[in-house]
Amino acid sequence: MELQTLFSAKDLIVDFSPADKWEAIRALIEHAATEHGIGPEQVEAIMEAVVSRERSMSTGMEKGIAIPHAAVDDLESVVPCMGIVSSDDGLAFDSIDRQPTRFVVLLVIPREQKLLHIRTLADVARVLGREEVRTRLLETRTCADAHAVLTNENRD
Repeated sequence: MELQTLFSAKDLIVDFSPADKWEAIRALIEHAATEHGIGPEQVEAIMEAVVSRERSMSTGMEKGIAIPHAAVDDLESVVPCMGIVSSDDGLAFDSIDRQPTRFVVLLVIPREQKLLHIRTLADVARVLGREEVRTRLLETRTCADAHAVLTNENRD
């Protein structure tokens, strides 16, 4: 799935500044719920699934990327959200490479779409794994600008 299709501008948060990874997860879920019209009961189920997944194994990857995610029931489509951490110090996320995280990508995927889940995780990691994309995203000041980076990345 191309990232400009996965994310709309409203799914992107620039100048993201959570205190820790748990606050980051909570903030992304709340933002996604508001933007996608998800009700309180479903938000609670999503929070429980994502936090449970994160406690079992950190989703902090390499190159400043973390992808907290979960598959949940009663969801019609993928619910994405990405926070671009504004601090040069990044965010501690227990990453594989022990480096701070600058991009926190929340992906909540319908449980029955397991193949989509795997493919979407791979697509996000592939695009954000490119240094020039990360650099351009860190330079953005608006959600629209960040979305333009993702849109242009898929045309390169």
